Amino acid sequence: MASEKVSTKIGMAPGSLVYVGDEGTADIHVSIIQYSRDRYTETADAALEDCTHAVSEDSVTWINISGVHDPDLIARLGQMFGLHPLVLEDMLNTEGRPKLDDYDTYLFAILKMIGYDPGQKRLDHEQVSLVVRPGLVISLQEKPGDVFDPVRERIRKGKGRIRKLGADYLAYALMDMIVDQYFLIMEQIGEQIEDLQDEVIEDPGEEIVQAIHQSRSRIIFLKKAVWPVREIIHNLLRDDTDLISDDVRVYLRDVYDHAIHVSDTVETHRDILSGVLDIYLTTVSNRMNEVMKVLTVIATIFIPLTFIAGVYGMNFEYMPELSRPWAYPVLWAMFLGIFAGLLIWFKRRKWL
Repeated sequence: MASEKVSTKIGMAPGSLVYVGDEGTADIHVSIIQYSRDRYTETADAALEDCTHAVSEDSVTWINISGVHDPDLIARLGQMFGLHPLVLEDMLNTEGRPKLDDYDTYLFAILKMIGYDPGQKRLDHEQVSLVVRPGLVISLQEKPGDVFDPVRERIRKGKGRIRKLGADYLAYALMDMIVDQYFLIMEQIGEQIEDLQDEVIEDPGEEIVQAIHQSRSRIIFLKKAVWPVREIIHNLLRDDTDLISDDVRVYLRDVYDHAIHVSDTVETHRDILSGVLDIYLTTVSNRMNEVMKVLTVIATIFIPLTFIAGVYGMNFEYMPELSRPWAYPVLWAMFLGIFAGLLIWFKRRKWL
């Protein structure tokens, strides 16, 4: 479905609002959290028109929208807050790459929020768009449910620094939760890779190859999602923008270190999976070699026996041994002697 939307979007003018992604059926929910040092309000199910009234100069406003499959709603959002048409286009394109754009008066970032089901061994991912300007953070996600509940709880209870600092710190906190979720996913995938290693050594069945390739596909997707986050955080630290305060840059450096750690872990897991595949191929090859060695030994033993049996199976009348009464037992003794002699020779050569 997403590929069909992409094909229909080709050739359209830049900034054309066309939703690209999985078909959205859930209702769109808008929540508003407004807070300052000594004040906090939350509206769980707000109307989009309420968003402009919630913004004030003496507080921080967090507008979270779950569901981006309605281009009309995104267009209205852009009109309310003066967002660039290219920003609105990127909000609707859920197949986009994570990135950061600086529009002077506000920052726009795209990240991938990832979940993992260990039982089904399936990655669930969705795009999160962030608009950050003084006193305001707008977050958009594809569907209800996210990893931001700890941030909401800190705001409600006034824990830590979040109620004391501005919108840039809130944006940092959201990015930090997304990156921390990567750690949890990498830990779960790492445990499954260890199980694959043990299974390859103990019982390398054909289904192992499929499991290895599925794990590699997940690792490749994680790499595409995680590596751009390093660029995003690095650009925030490097750019001389007034939208990010020096106090928040200190915390962004910590997120940057976490992103580097996750990226290194992704590369490590990818190398381990390549090693697991090599071990599987080597194990299968060794088993095949063992089978071929046994079959070769058997064939080698029967070559002289078959030759002797072939000679005495020829229909010539004058074969001196055929008229001897001891010829048959002597022939069997020769067979057994050749068999035993070849076995002893193979063992001495360590071929058996």
